[in-house]
Amino acid sequence: MEIVPMTAAHTARLAVLERLCFSEPWSEKALLEETENPTACFLTAVENGEVLGYAGMHIVLSESYVDNIAVFPEYRGRGVGRALTQALIDRAKAENGAFITLEVRASNVPAIALYTALGFQKAGVRRNFYTAPREDAWIFTLSFES
Repeated sequence: MEIVPMTAAHTARLAVLERLCFSEPWSEKALLEETENPTACFLTAVENGEVLGYAGMHIVLSESYVDNIAVFPEYRGRGVGRALTQALIDRAKAENGAFITLEVRASNVPAIALYTALGFQKAGVRRNFYTAPREDAWIFTLSFES
């Protein structure tokens, strides 16, 4: 498996993944726009030419905000999500970031376990943040020491 920058060649497949994973999916056009966004860091996990998943965040000054992390169901449990999340962490640190933060559905136990294992700490709750179904988001943040 290799983690590479997201390109236009990935966006059609990633739009399919968005529809599989999220109740409010990003469109192929929205994903494509991020390939030209200077504040965006969107990465794709690939293996033998196959897209396994992706992760994206925006970096503004020293703050990194994760937008999405998604892995095709058939590739889950193989460390793809961990590799993508670690790559975002590494990029945030390389950009002299103060922290990286994200929201996760309160019921997404596997993701919460991953973030906790990588050192993220629960920093708050956004009530009724998600729709379809309506659910709270837990805010997780990983701060970097200077």
